[in-house]
Amino acid sequence: MAAIQQAPVAAHELVVEPGQLPKLRSNYGNVIDSESTGWLKPTPRDTPLEEMRRRFDEDGYVWVKNVIPREVVLDMRQHYFEHMSPTGLLAPNTSPRAGIFNPALNPLTHHGVGGHDLPPSAEQVSLLTSAHSTSSYLAFLKNDSLRAFIRGFTGWEQEVLVVRTLLRHNVPRGLSTGVHYDKLFLRGGSADFLTGWVPIGDCGAEGGGLMYLEGSTALGKKIEAEFWRGSEGMTPEQRIDAFNVNMTRDGQLTHDAEEFGRTKGEGRMRWLTGNFEAGDVVFHNPYMIHGASKNEDPEGRIRLSTDLRFYEEGAALDKRWMSIWRPDDGL
Repeated sequence: MAAIQQAPVAAHELVVEPGQLPKLRSNYGNVIDSESTGWLKPTPRDTPLEEMRRRFDEDGYVWVKNVIPREVVLDMRQHYFEHMSPTGLLAPNTSPRAGIFNPALNPLTHHGVGGHDLPPSAEQVSLLTSAHSTSSYLAFLKNDSLRAFIRGFTGWEQEVLVVRTLLRHNVPRGLSTGVHYDKLFLRGGSADFLTGWVPIGDCGAEGGGLMYLEGSTALGKKIEAEFWRGSEGMTPEQRIDAFNVNMTRDGQLTHDAEEFGRTKGEGRMRWLTGNFEAGDVVFHNPYMIHGASKNEDPEGRIRLSTDLRFYEEGAALDKRWMSIWRPDDGL
């Protein structure tokens, strides 16, 4: 990304989220206490690009409001849950657009995290897989508002979205995404990339959205450097594999966010989250440590999102990620 001059803009002061944070928890471990949590800083869409880039460089992320038209996102939410409806995932007499989880179901067998945490139902796995290649989803990925923002923010003449995107739903009380940084999974290319996390529907702080470890870019780079120092004796394939002997079985750093934030930095580090709305996108760098909180939405809403990774056209990207996700792709 091109170097820019720092230019704080008084007209776009950061908005502070109102009220107290709910209790956050991950798949395992203790509840994260209030001293170890905080709010992400939302950035209005009309904030000057120089200011957005400054925030991204300093914080490791920028949460931009209203990048994609709200109704486009809600249409995608409706399409996804209509696609998944044969599984009985939705509460009776509720709309796919709302995406309310059927409370009669076991959340541990009806989640949609994917990867190495697939649901046991073959029907669900089949629908999760085919959801990544429907015409509606592929059109959503090409959204003009999103793509124009990417080019403006990065200064790239043309962006490349890796084909392997991660369209995932997290049901209340089900499994959530573990703690990681994205470079773990895209080591096959030497170029850095930009991740865009897109909540497909409103997702309150208690609803299983992403949480970021504050100021963790340096820690992510340190962990990655330690991995490479300890990779002597590995084959080239093992060095780029997130599921190597130094990692957990699913490639995550941990599933205990509270313990990780308390012990891995130089002192306790805070986990930051927000009240995300349909149309928002959170962009972060490849080393920013993050994960998802448990979905404890009081209305029973299913968290739906997709993870997008963008490179500049012509960059040395991870070619393993240029095919549509499937459960047996080894990534």
